[in-house]
This record gives sequence, C-alpha cells and structure tokens, in this order.
Amino acid sequence: MRMLIDGQWRTAEESVEVLDPQDGSLVDVVPLGSVADMRTAITAAARAAEIRLPIHERMRILGGAADRIASEAESYAVTIAREGVKTIREARLEVTRCVETLRLSAEEARRLHGETVNFDQRAGNEGRFGYWVREPVGVIGAITPFNDPLNLVAHKIGPAVAGGNAVILKPDSKTPLSGIRLVEALHDAGAPAGTVQVVTGPGRRVGKTLTTDPRVRMISFTGGLQAGEEIVREAGLKKISMELGSNCPVIVMDDAQLDAAADACVSGAFWAAGQNCLHVQRLLVHEDVYDVFRARFVRGAEAYVVGDKLDERSDMGPLIDERAAIRVETAIRSAVGAGATLLTGGTREGAFVAPTVLEGMSSIAPLSCEEIYGPVTVLYRFADLEAAIKQANATDYGLQAAVFTSSLATARRAAEGLDFGGVMINDSTDFRIDAMPFGGRKRSGLGREGVRFALEEMTEPKVVCFS
Repeated sequence: MRMLIDGQWRTAEESVEVLDPQDGSLVDVVPLGSVADMRTAITAAARAAEIRLPIHERMRILGGAADRIASEAESYAVTIAREGVKTIREARLEVTRCVETLRLSAEEARRLHGETVNFDQRAGNEGRFGYWVREPVGVIGAITPFNDPLNLVAHKIGPAVAGGNAVILKPDSKTPLSGIRLVEALHDAGAPAGTVQVVTGPGRRVGKTLTTDPRVRMISFTGGLQAGEEIVREAGLKKISMELGSNCPVIVMDDAQLDAAADACVSGAFWAAGQNCLHVQRLLVHEDVYDVFRARFVRGAEAYVVGDKLDERSDMGPLIDERAAIRVETAIRSAVGAGATLLTGGTREGAFVAPTVLEGMSSIAPLSCEEIYGPVTVLYRFADLEAAIKQANATDYGLQAAVFTSSLATARRAAEGLDFGGVMINDSTDFRIDAMPFGGRKRSGLGREGVRFALEEMTEPKVVCFS
C-alpha cells in the first residue's frame, strides 16, 4: 500500500513490513515516510484548509465513503483481523461501527450551526445585532493506535471532514492498512487533494513533525500516556484532544443479576485480548455474592476460545506482538510472586496469553492502579458500597466505570461517586456507542470523542457583530 499526499498515492525509498502478530507472516508493505513527506502533506493540508467545502459536499463525501466500506465489509474485516489483534467476528463489528461513525459524521455536519446574539442586552448597544457561527480549526493531525485500526481512525477523520478541516492521518506503524483503506474510500468519494491524507512511518520521525508544526492547529491522539505527555510538551499552542487509556473498575452488588453480570464482564475483560482502553481490569464484588460470582466469571474465562483470528470459533486472538505478551506474562508472575492467587490462565505461547484471573492482590499493586493492556482481570471483595467507590476511584485514570445492581438508589449513588468520564449501569465498562461523548478524567485524557462532541472540538466559534 502507499501513502496519500496532496491527492497522489506515493511510495518512499524505504518501506515497513506489516506482520500478522499471530504468526509473523507478511500481510503487506507500506512506505517508511520521511520528515519531508510529512512537511509536504502539511503544506498541502494548509492549502486545502482554505477551501470551504459546502456542507452538502462534506456529507456526500462521508456518505460515499461509508457506502464503499459497507459494500466491502468482509474485505475490511479481514484486513483488520490480519494486521491486528482482533478475531474476524470482532473485526466485523468494528467495520459496522466505522460505517455508523462516518454516517453520524455526515449527519452532524448538517447540524453544525450557531446562534444569534442579543447585543442590546447591555445599555448603549441598541443599534447592534449579530450572531456566532462555528468555523473549522484548520489543519488537524490524527494519530491512532493499533487496537481499533479502522473505527478509531473514523472517529478522528469523520468529524474533521464534517467540520470542514483538512486532516492528516498518522496510523500506528503496526496496523496502518485499515486506515489507509479508509483514506482511500474518502479520496475516491471525492475529497479534494490535501483534505484527507495519510503518512506512514514511526512517531519519532513523521509523528513528531506533525505534532510540532505550527501550521497544524489541532492534534487528536489516542495512545499511551507517555506519548501523550510528550506531545503536550512539544506541540506548542494548539488544540489537543487525547484518550490515554484507563484501569476500568466494575462494581458487582449483592442484588445484581449475576449470570448477566458475569457474561458481560467476561466479554469486557477479554475483548481484543484485553488490548482495549475499556478493558474490565478490576472486578469489585460484594462479599455476599463473591464466591458465586467468582466461580461464574472464572468459568466464563476458561470457556473463552483462544485461537486463529480468522476461525469463526475463536473468541480471542494474540497480543500485538510477542514483546507485549512477555510484558503481560511478567506482570502476572510479579503479582503471583507478591501474593496474588492465580485462578485461571497466566500462560503464554508466543504472542498469545490465556485469559487470566487473579485475586488476593493489594489495592496498591501495579495491576490495581496501572493499565495492563492485556487479558488480565483482578477480583476484589468488598462489604460496603462507599468503600467500593473509594477503591474504584483509587487510580490516576478515569475513563469508564460500571456497576451491576437492581437498585436505582445504588445506581444513582455509584454514578455520582465514581470519578470517571462514563459510568455504565448493568453493562461492563466496555460498552460504548459511537454517538455518545467518550473520554476520561485525570490521566485518561483531554477532551471528548463521539462524533458530535469531537466535531465541537474540531470547530471554533466566531462572533459577528453589526453596528
């Protein structure tokens, strides 16, 4: 595959192999973009940002790309599964969500408007009238991770195009193919040259060029905390939207429907092999139902089928590479060495790590406080809701939390007390729709995604006053 720069598909002197993390086989080859490539893309984007496409054109482009992807859904799903960590069933759902994200973006473009302003609300301004409107930020840099290589790209490019911006995609080097195909769909749907571009290559080279160039007026980044902090230090005076991960807790009350709670939490814990910012990492279970819930959750983890990503029977595939799998395996061994009890899993074969459940861990242990980004969930016992809320909040992250209960009063108290960007009631932390505001507190990030809310961040109000 090639890069799209200023309306032209380009190669480079060097290339990067995209390997299937399952077996190391070659999936495709992409260009190793250079600083010069990125600077050319930024120049083209700055020029394209001066073109104010009418709303109906933005809608047509986004709708055309959505139709293209929907018509080639199975091919897109195979691309996601081959280059990344998702099983074919998980990948199909991501394609469906991508189509919805693009269509939502087209619809939100229609609703991009301002309001009149009553300037005569202050004495002496009786002869003034006016309004405010929302205008594009300009050039937006979109930097995306490996775990959702298609829909997370759509969550950045879709609202950017809807808002009338020019956007440059820098996809994760391990999973660039899905993002390139999305850019291709937008290009073929009629996006003008420079409006949507993709430059492939390492973050330390092309990514840093993108984030530090003053012509880029906004960075939308999803990835790790360390990289996010570096972008904030180096980006300069520009808008920044970031989602940086989490350590998601679920509270299971004694009045919860335990079968439904266990099933939802198993899926939330091991979807995409736990390489998911909404991964159920901590399960806080009321002491009166702890033993029953533990047995059901462990049984569900042991029944989870780990195998070939393209096999319809597989529930879970590999981690993104063997190094990541070794990191998770090491964390599990460290926890057991510190006194945790291994209830199931804990084994590794290449890049595959079995669904793992631990208990008996200190609430200040790394697995209790940091993001594991792997198929590992820790069980805790509690006696009192207030103590559970306090323990759930005892992390520097704050993306989503969840509570299972039959009590409306309990649900309301948990929703009020949990210091997270989202609180799911009788769903796992892994629940999300593409229209809702999505983002976290504390070290989980800045700003919100979700099409309407990203669109607001990717546009700015301008006041017009007539005297």
